[in-house]
Amino acid sequence: MFGDMTAQNVSATAAPRVFLASLGAVVLHIADENFLQPAAGTTAGDHLMSGGVPVLALAAAAFAYPRLRAGAQAVLALLTALAGLVTGFLQAGYHLATVGLSGPDYTGMVAGAAGLVLLGLGARILWRSRRSGPSRPRRYVRRTALGVLGAAALVELILPFAFGYFATHAMRATVAEPHLGAAHQDVTLKTSDGLELEGWYVPSRNGAAVIAFPGRTNPQPHTRMLVEHGYGVLLFDRRGEGESDGDGNRFGWGGTRDIAAALDFLETRPDVDPGRIGGIGLSVGGELMLQAAAEDSRLAAVVSEGAGTRTLAEELVDFGPNSVIRGFHTLVVKHIGVTLFSNESPPPSLVDILPQVAPRPVLLIWAPNGGNRETMNPLYRQLIGPSASLWAIDDVEHIKGLQTHPEEYERRVVAFFDHALLDTDPPGRGE
Repeated sequence: MFGDMTAQNVSATAAPRVFLASLGAVVLHIADENFLQPAAGTTAGDHLMSGGVPVLALAAAAFAYPRLRAGAQAVLALLTALAGLVTGFLQAGYHLATVGLSGPDYTGMVAGAAGLVLLGLGARILWRSRRSGPSRPRRYVRRTALGVLGAAALVELILPFAFGYFATHAMRATVAEPHLGAAHQDVTLKTSDGLELEGWYVPSRNGAAVIAFPGRTNPQPHTRMLVEHGYGVLLFDRRGEGESDGDGNRFGWGGTRDIAAALDFLETRPDVDPGRIGGIGLSVGGELMLQAAAEDSRLAAVVSEGAGTRTLAEELVDFGPNSVIRGFHTLVVKHIGVTLFSNESPPPSLVDILPQVAPRPVLLIWAPNGGNRETMNPLYRQLIGPSASLWAIDDVEHIKGLQTHPEEYERRVVAFFDHALLDTDPPGRGE
């Protein structure tokens, strides 16, 4: 409503000033978030891509706007409106509803309001610049075609690119209350790139420990299960999440440094044998545990539940040829967006590195009908080789194996870790 009211009252001569002022508010927020008040543990130099490229693009838009025809001005106003709404309201709005505004959230709210102004301005220009023409049917056909083309561009290109911003900014900000089944210690992990990660550790009673990953919410039921059987369990907020430093990434790019920091911590614990450290990863945590196992031999055994894909290289293997041909451009644009806004290079493809996990044991748990596309798990098992086993649970949602089949899940997972970390009799292999 605010954008519409502003657009209705602005004259044609004032429109460029409104555009530039609104655009300036968006640029201010991007600069604030990336350079003036970057995430804890990071510096302005860590955000040259995520801050510099959007600022340069918006500067080019400011230069081009007064030199364009009305229709192109409207399109530019609508595109920059989306930039303001996404970069402004996405993270700041979530923080407002959960933990309260802080840092760059304030300029984010201003940028979101500027996005509403730009949205109204673009709609107004489109309405005022519409062609009358001699033929009503031709006008309607032309406008319909332009509308369809615009909608296709939005769905196929713009939204996948904007998803890259969502994937690197919409991270859990809250920390659940601990219900771990035993007393815990508050711990701080130090990563190789200088971040501090906040977590909890329940000491081991059997000489072995398991990293439950990611976060301090979803892994709590798994923590209680393992603690009951004597395992030490470490769970923590990954980078950019909860109370930990750093920039977030829902695909986990760069996240194996967090697992390496967890291994560093457990290696020094007097209650843990350094050769008896395992990991259980849920969803993206499953993918990261597999990557960490391929890269770090200190991880002696892994349970991966709900692993999928994280990169373009993995998606090109996961999706069939028809889907790749149809959606290749969308996958590429999404990949570019995640790369830009994360300031991270894509991790190596699991398809390439999983053979390096063998001969360490891996239990892959997946839900064929879970609604989160976990179809790569049979291939992951094949790539790891005989040391990997696969348990397909047909009647569960994504990463809900323990909640749906608690007794069988506990029997299988505990038996797996007992054999892998405590040298007990091996469990039966899943198929």
